[in-house]
Amino acid sequence: MYMKIKQLKEQGFKIRRIARKLGVSRTTVYKYLEKSPEEITEWMASTKTRVRKLDPYEMLIHTWLSEHPDLSASQIHDWLKERFPKLVVGDSTVRSYVKDLRNKYDIPKTEPKRVYQAIPDPPMGEQAQVDFGETKQKTSQGKVIKLYFISFVLSHSRYKYVEWLDRPFTTKDVIQAHEHVFQYYGGIPYELVYDQDSLLVVSENAGDLILTSEFQAYRDERKLKFFICRKADPESKGRIENVVGFVKKNFARNRVFQHIDKWNDDCLAWLERTGNGNVHNTTKKRPAEVFKLEKQHLRPITKKISITSIASSITRTVRKDNTIMYESNRYSVPLGTYEINKEVIIEVTDGNRLVIREQSDGPIIADHLISTEKGKLIQATQHMRDRSKGIPAYIATVSEGFEDKETATAFLEEIQQRYPRYVRDQLKMVLKASQSVDQAIRNEALSECVKRGLYSATEFRDVVAFVQRQHPSDSDQTAASEEIKTLHYVDPALLNTKAETRELDRYLNVLKEGVTV
Repeated sequence: MYMKIKQLKEQGFKIRRIARKLGVSRTTVYKYLEKSPEEITEWMASTKTRVRKLDPYEMLIHTWLSEHPDLSASQIHDWLKERFPKLVVGDSTVRSYVKDLRNKYDIPKTEPKRVYQAIPDPPMGEQAQVDFGETKQKTSQGKVIKLYFISFVLSHSRYKYVEWLDRPFTTKDVIQAHEHVFQYYGGIPYELVYDQDSLLVVSENAGDLILTSEFQAYRDERKLKFFICRKADPESKGRIENVVGFVKKNFARNRVFQHIDKWNDDCLAWLERTGNGNVHNTTKKRPAEVFKLEKQHLRPITKKISITSIASSITRTVRKDNTIMYESNRYSVPLGTYEINKEVIIEVTDGNRLVIREQSDGPIIADHLISTEKGKLIQATQHMRDRSKGIPAYIATVSEGFEDKETATAFLEEIQQRYPRYVRDQLKMVLKASQSVDQAIRNEALSECVKRGLYSATEFRDVVAFVQRQHPSDSDQTAASEEIKTLHYVDPALLNTKAETRELDRYLNVLKEGVTV
């Protein structure tokens, strides 16, 4: 290493180029250049005889590596800290020591290897593979922005298509890209192979895949046949994985971004010139030449589909702390938005604004400036609960329903003193109980609570129910009388009929005269 660094420096290489070429840090290059050959010799000799910090644990680490050859240095570091809490050692020290032990005792790191098998190319027009990618590019102003692309490749001819955006793709963008690639190919492949992207697939569902509503509608309209790869299985669509890497390394790397339209135009020119124009390493043919034959085997486009009605939607699940995750940051939504498995719709507008809605066509519930950092909490002021200002306003609102507002306010403030932690729940219960009855009952219930020293929302609710039972309304009485029914039906008019009565003297006179009535 010392001789290589010296030789490269004498050849005129700069420190950064030397470090990059040899795969070491610039600090290491500076350290070696500062030493003379004699100093390097002495230093190397000292490293062979010095005692290393992990030497007392050599046999223990050797035992772990012998029993578990697939152990990583970070696992060994964790096991050492678990068994020896007082041991303080850096990650790099453990990595270096484990590497030396593997070499010393010939214990190579074993990892389970997947067995691959070459698969013949499908027939012409049979299959296309689809995948997404992203890159970071420098702009003409010297800034760094993130670009996103979707790529397609015909599995037989390797004929490619790429489309870029300067913001994350939505379902509508994906559908639009499909329409563009079908026009570019002049036909539709009989099968499309996808990864399990959230823009397309909602759930794996044990094989019975559930697609997003927009993409399912598009699939039915175009009568597309899908094959969705299993999670964490990029090898099952190796052709498109190679295309994504090819686009990043051959087209995008070190290219300066000016405008998204020009970027897409340049990419189409690159596809014609290089992506589809060069000889493919595997097939040893030019994709553009093979595509001339494959194009004839594609399913024809019989109609043009309008996608203007398809909603542009990306969903995110609301977390318990009333936030959503986007690009490794947390963005707040109004308190109370969280429900189990609740999803909201997010949109990226103007390239740097994150708009959140509960429904795709509903009102905006949150609007944030997108952060370029990672692991940050972006929280709007109106989404934070100001308890010092909120409770007095809440008390004023509840007391408005009572005739004696001063007594009501004092009553509610006493509840706040007794239940500071649950004051919002208490006030909510008082408000609900008072709104369920007329003002006279709620006023009487308030007086009874104050008179008897009952300062609790549950007690106020019970008193309201008691007072209501003591003062049934006319409507309640009418309703009760209507519920009474006789055993045998009798005309209600007869129940109110009174028999005609006569004076007793008239009957006595009749008897005296002997007249039969």
